Amino acid sequence: MSLHHFKHTIQTHRGLMHLLIFLKWLLLSGLAGLVAGFIACLFSISLGFVTTCFQTYPWLVFGLPVGGLAIVALYHLAGIQKSRGTNLVFSAIHRQEKIPLVMAPLIFLSTVITHLFGGSAGREGAALQLGGSIAQNLGSALHLKPKDLNILVMCGMSAAFAALFGTPVTAAIFAMEVVSVGIMHYSALVPTAIASFTAVEIAQWMGLEAEHFQVGPLPPTTLDMVARVALLALLLAWLSILFCNVMHEVSHFLEKHFPNPYGRVLAGSLVLIVLTLIFGTDYNGAGMPVITRAIEQSTTRPEAFLLKILFTSITLGCGFKGGEIVPSFYIGACFGCLVAPYLGIPAQFGAVIGLMILFCGVTNCPMTSMFLVIELFGYHELILILVANAIGYMLSGYHGLYSEQKIMYSKFSTTFIDNPTNQAPEVEQTTNFLDN
Repeated sequence: MSLHHFKHTIQTHRGLMHLLIFLKWLLLSGLAGLVAGFIACLFSISLGFVTTCFQTYPWLVFGLPVGGLAIVALYHLAGIQKSRGTNLVFSAIHRQEKIPLVMAPLIFLSTVITHLFGGSAGREGAALQLGGSIAQNLGSALHLKPKDLNILVMCGMSAAFAALFGTPVTAAIFAMEVVSVGIMHYSALVPTAIASFTAVEIAQWMGLEAEHFQVGPLPPTTLDMVARVALLALLLAWLSILFCNVMHEVSHFLEKHFPNPYGRVLAGSLVLIVLTLIFGTDYNGAGMPVITRAIEQSTTRPEAFLLKILFTSITLGCGFKGGEIVPSFYIGACFGCLVAPYLGIPAQFGAVIGLMILFCGVTNCPMTSMFLVIELFGYHELILILVANAIGYMLSGYHGLYSEQKIMYSKFSTTFIDNPTNQAPEVEQTTNFLDN
């Protein structure tokens, strides 16, 4: 059979063609999940080790200036004058921008250094960069077409996220939803699902446990409780706006007043050392023990959520590396745990709602947030969760942590806006959305 006849046969039998496409993505996404998942697991193990080191030897915080200088020097040696972080991964999908392969070891090492010396940062931002960089360069080596390359980048993102958190469904949806809010490319659903599942299997094989919290039953779904939860969601939406604004403003302030990156990271390090000496080490690192206490023991300090915003904005603004999502978990869980009892809501459930809405507000990913609650907490009665999540998504507006993220449709109507985060859409500046 000639090649021309073979292609004609495939085109004639659509079912066979679809099967071959499925098999193609089974191999490609499985490979991406295997490679990105394995490296993300090594990353997680490394972070666990250095976090234990810092918790055992808190005096390591005095090494922040050395660690910061080392990070800046590493990026300069690699020829990267200004790191765009996770935004570069989004640009790779939107505009086929190249992610240098050197980004993978750079973000790996610099995030490990940040956590070793007590910088306040998460891990998922680094994981997205790891997975995106590895997957794009893998796809380039295989000479994939641009559209297929975009899907493979999403596979790398989902694999790294799944390996770190042990939440494959959340990871698969997140990779599709976060890039272009309001439009999900369902052609990526099978590939991201396969990549996430593969990465979770690798993580289990390497002995990593999935994140999970022990929580009690949900409060009763009454009209009164819905109203209380709605009010808490409103406050949390405003808090997510505050977090995003502080992150951006502190970064701009430090860049303006300390244009030299070495001077900037030194200044930030010294401030972090002083803050740690004053307030202790609860606000250093990712903060998972504090999140666990807020959720499982319903205990938190009144100032915890504000101090975490301060520590994280200085850490990432001055040049250290890491993610913002786990700090958003921390901020939301602590605020929810603190405020919920004043609204007649159990503190534990308030912490759960807080974690979810802060994540939703800073990433603009409501579908991902719902699956996150299911996988982290095991909840299945989702009416209260849905109400809180929907209100939090809507009232967080167009703010977000990632400037390259696109919000494709308005949060307040069915209007197509194709708008970057942290900018008010022009259509809403010229249209009265209160009109019928």
